[in-house]
Amino acid sequence: MKIQNHSRTCLIVSGCLILIALVMTLLGAGFRLCLDFSGGCLISFDIGQAFEQGDVAAVLKAQSVATYSIAVSGDNGSVLQIRVPELEGEEDIRALKEKLETAFAEKYQDMEIQATAAGPIGPAADIVVLQNTLICLLFAIAFILVYFIIRFDIRSGIAAAAGLLHDGLLMASFMVILRGVLRINSSFTAAMLVIAACSIHNLYILFNRIRENRKLPAFRNLSREEIVNISLRQNCGRTVGALLVTLLLFGTLSAIGAEAIREVSLPIVIGAVISAYSANMISGYVWAMLKGRAPAKKKAKARKA
Repeated sequence: MKIQNHSRTCLIVSGCLILIALVMTLLGAGFRLCLDFSGGCLISFDIGQAFEQGDVAAVLKAQSVATYSIAVSGDNGSVLQIRVPELEGEEDIRALKEKLETAFAEKYQDMEIQATAAGPIGPAADIVVLQNTLICLLFAIAFILVYFIIRFDIRSGIAAAAGLLHDGLLMASFMVILRGVLRINSSFTAAMLVIAACSIHNLYILFNRIRENRKLPAFRNLSREEIVNISLRQNCGRTVGALLVTLLLFGTLSAIGAEAIREVSLPIVIGAVISAYSANMISGYVWAMLKGRAPAKKKAKARKA
């Protein structure tokens, strides 16, 4: 299997995706925050006994409520809390409450349905959660830079840190471009950390293979780009296998899982593809480019001397 250097094309593609996401954000179509971060309106019902959240979701969709979150409280799980986007006034809140109360009374005919509360509510999760996630990713980039410098060399550290930064920016771009199906919620912050771990794993395997191949006598006369090509070819089976397992597991969860599971698994699927794409198509060639410039600079200095 012959592998060629398409890193420039890949960087152009990544740059275009990031630029599209940036333009969308500037035009007001940026990240779609879930109700945990944006706030909205809270309507509570005492159903009288335990209930199925799937039945509640069916009632909400029948009432043309597209965006919502469901929570259960009470000693016996009988209190239903529905969070919907912010409404314009108290009359709209009261009208929605009455419609839902009527719909739930028809759904649960043997139960006494009672609306216990309805009104505007602030975000359940503070924006600080997102800020802390970003700080964790920046610390991960700094850690990778230091660790790869110690474990391999400074250019490996720079290439790995750049790859991790690329993965974060590209994942954020997909969250903007696919805002119709993806939104920022509390689960997404955990998914981002999982994606960062996948990227670090792929980068370590690649640069460890490159270091081993550079030590082999048969490869000493090869260019650094050729060494990267050989290393990628040797890692191809492992990379494809790990990616297929991830896609099979989380792809299945995204396809047949509940909405809450889908909100976690779908970003992980996208992130796994991004991390494999970045490590195998970009990061290794960035290392080769950085390593290739060093001898040229030394020769230039020698000629000047």
